[in-house]
Amino acid sequence: MKKILIIGVGAQGSTIARRMDEHPEVSEIICADYDIKAAEKLISALKKASALGLDAKDLNSVIQAAAGCDLIVNGLPLQYDLLIMEAALAVNASYLDMAGPMEDIGFVESYKLIFSQWHKKFKEKKLTAMVGCGSSPGLANIIARESVDEMDSCDHIGIYIYEGVWAKRYTPFWWSPEVALGDMAYNTFRFENGKIIEDNPFSRPVMMKFSGIDRSVRMVDHEHDEPVTMGLLADKVLKGVKNVEFKYGGPHVELSEALYQMGLLSKKAVNIDGTDIVPMDLVLKLCPPAPKFPDEIKTIIDEGLVMEEGAFLVRVDGSKNEKPMRIDCNVNAPGLVEAFEKSGLSHEAYITGQCASVFVSMMVDGAFTAEGLFVPEQLHADARRYCFEKLAKLGMTIEKRIEFSDAR
Repeated sequence: MKKILIIGVGAQGSTIARRMDEHPEVSEIICADYDIKAAEKLISALKKASALGLDAKDLNSVIQAAAGCDLIVNGLPLQYDLLIMEAALAVNASYLDMAGPMEDIGFVESYKLIFSQWHKKFKEKKLTAMVGCGSSPGLANIIARESVDEMDSCDHIGIYIYEGVWAKRYTPFWWSPEVALGDMAYNTFRFENGKIIEDNPFSRPVMMKFSGIDRSVRMVDHEHDEPVTMGLLADKVLKGVKNVEFKYGGPHVELSEALYQMGLLSKKAVNIDGTDIVPMDLVLKLCPPAPKFPDEIKTIIDEGLVMEEGAFLVRVDGSKNEKPMRIDCNVNAPGLVEAFEKSGLSHEAYITGQCASVFVSMMVDGAFTAEGLFVPEQLHADARRYCFEKLAKLGMTIEKRIEFSDAR
């Protein structure tokens, strides 16, 4: 039986808590958040959970909260990752988060740091740490690894996510606006010709056609973990892939790009009539929070949707038997209305939170027990199969299409 600490009970953390409350091998869940009322509201519907007010900036407080826990699930913004990892090591607990660290040394350097020093720290303690375990990064990575394993060599991996949900009630983001806008404003990364390239936000726009959408949609490069982790691990687990890109599209991307172009996502203070104002702080102050409780989501749905569509494509190009090969994997997952009908969750919380809960379940069940720190594309075949089977039971399936050609 496992005791779990979940830090941060927003849209994703609350979903994980609900799923782990149903898991027979979980004996106790501590739901910790700086907003104790949010944690208390969450646990009111759970059987195994208790609520805890927690200042996650204080390492000693996190260590005290984690005492006796077997696993810490980190649902906080990226800047907390290394602190929560430190706490996990201090109490001999395994660790999982949904996106990699964002330290002052830089995104790429942060991953190099955890792949070396932090991998060693967890390995020495005989613990398992998993980083980037949501839908993307997370599910996207294990899909890419599955496709690459079918090839003799790999040239290109593309991850393309389009979220076309727009409600009549103004709901700009269905997950943490702080995380969303921070990501949007950060420089993008791609793995190009064997090198990690840093570029401007919203760079390299293209129009793309997706299965199930009757028109092309605009997609742009977006700061994300996959090009970095896959680039760093290209030769180890991805058969020498030379190019990896992540592109994003949808109304929230268009909104964020407009804010960025006007300078409203800047963290540098602007003096207005003698008062210093940080544009990003102002935007976050005015931005509605992501809906996470069923009554909030139901109200938005009842008021009506303007548009509900989406796509999640992982495309891998390589070769097999000296013949060019392409594998397209489209992820089928519930939209907003269906996700809410199934579980009282938003579409965003459903796919990301449910994916994260499957990775947590994988660790609770001992389906992956390697010692050290890992990202999803490093999971062995049995662990990946475990995830796919569990996700299918939650209504998330993969539609795979394979093409061979004489030349591409």
